Amino acid sequence: MTRFLIVFSLLTLTACSTPVPVKPKFPGVPQELVTSCPDLGMIDPNTTKLSDVVYVVADNYANYQECKIKVDGWLDWYKTQRSIYEGIK
Repeated sequence: MTRFLIVFSLLTLTACSTPVPVKPKFPGVPQELVTSCPDLGMIDPNTTKLSDVVYVVADNYANYQECKIKVDGWLDWYKTQRSIYEGIK
């Protein structure tokens, strides 16, 4: 019985010593970060109202801020994922 346990233990230990190659895959990009930023609005050259100009400028500023948040999020995500990927190697 003891010999059986010794042989079984040796077989179990040697069977687990084969390394399994694990190749980490760099993660894909989230779909929210792949979409491009919207085009900025243009002011009608024939406009005479300052309120129209202010509206377009304010809309462009809001679009810029949203795009900046998206790009900053992308850069943060990429740096984090890249450091995790580099740490696995």
